[in-house]
Amino acid sequence: MKPGETTAVPDWLTVAAIAVVTHVLSVVIHEALGHGGSCIAVGCIPSLVTTTQFQGNEDSLPKLAVDAVSAGGSFANLVAAVIAILLLRRQRGPARTHWFFLWLLATVNLLAAAGYPLYSGLANIGDWANIVRDLKPAWLWHLILTAIGAASYWFATRWAMGRLGRRLWTAGRRVPAAYRYTLVSYVTIAAVAILGGIFEPGGAFLVLISSAAASLGGASALAWGPQLLHDSHLGEPPEEPLQVPRDGRWIFAAALAALAFVAVLGPGIVL
Repeated sequence: MKPGETTAVPDWLTVAAIAVVTHVLSVVIHEALGHGGSCIAVGCIPSLVTTTQFQGNEDSLPKLAVDAVSAGGSFANLVAAVIAILLLRRQRGPARTHWFFLWLLATVNLLAAAGYPLYSGLANIGDWANIVRDLKPAWLWHLILTAIGAASYWFATRWAMGRLGRRLWTAGRRVPAAYRYTLVSYVTIAAVAILGGIFEPGGAFLVLISSAAASLGGASALAWGPQLLHDSHLGEPPEEPLQVPRDGRWIFAAALAALAFVAVLGPGIVL
C-alpha cells in the first residue's frame, strides 16, 4: 500500500466485539493462568478467581513463593503478548479481523504487563507493591517500579501504534483512522471491565482500584496513543491496508464471552 491510498472504514460493532474477546482473554490470562498457575506451581491452593482478583492459601509459603504468585499475572500477560506478536509477524498479505485481533491481544497484554508495575509504583497498590512492600528504602523501590513501568508502557505504546500505523496510510489522516480502532476498543474494554466488576465479592473499592484502574488507566494508551502517528516516520514501511468488515462470528463470540465474564467470573469462581 502506498501513502495517499485510503483504507476502508472498519465496522465498529466488529471492532467492539474483538475488544470484548481480547479483554476477557487478557483477564483470564492474568488472574487464572498467571496468578492461579503460579499459585499451583509454588504449592499453594487456589480458592477464588474473579474478574479483578485471585486468592489462594499462601499462609505457609515463604515470601519468595508469595512474590512469585504476585508477579505471575504480569508475567503471563507478557508471555501472551510475545506469542501474539510472533503470530502477528507470520501474517502475510491483506490484514483482516484476525490481524486486528492479534494486534489488539498483543497490545492489551503488553500494556497490562507494563501498567501494573507503573500503577503499583505510583499508588502503592497492587501486585508489584506487594512484592516490594518490605524492601527499604521504600521510596527508591517505588521509584524503580515507576520508572520501569513508565518506560515499558511508552515503548509498548510506540510499538503498538507503529504496527497499526503501517496498515493505515491514508493521506496524512492516520490519526483519525487509528482512533476508529483504538477508541472503540478502549471504551468497550472499560465498559466490560466495569460491568464485570459489578458482582465482585470484594466490594466497590476493589472494583475502583482494579477494574476501573486496569481498564481506564492500564489501557489508556488506546485513547492517546494514536497521537504518536502524527510522526510520519512511525509505522514505516507501509503494508497492506487493514480492513475489518462486519463479522457475525466475532459478534457471537463476544456475546458469549461477555455473558461468561459478567455472570460467571464476575461473582467469582470458588476453587
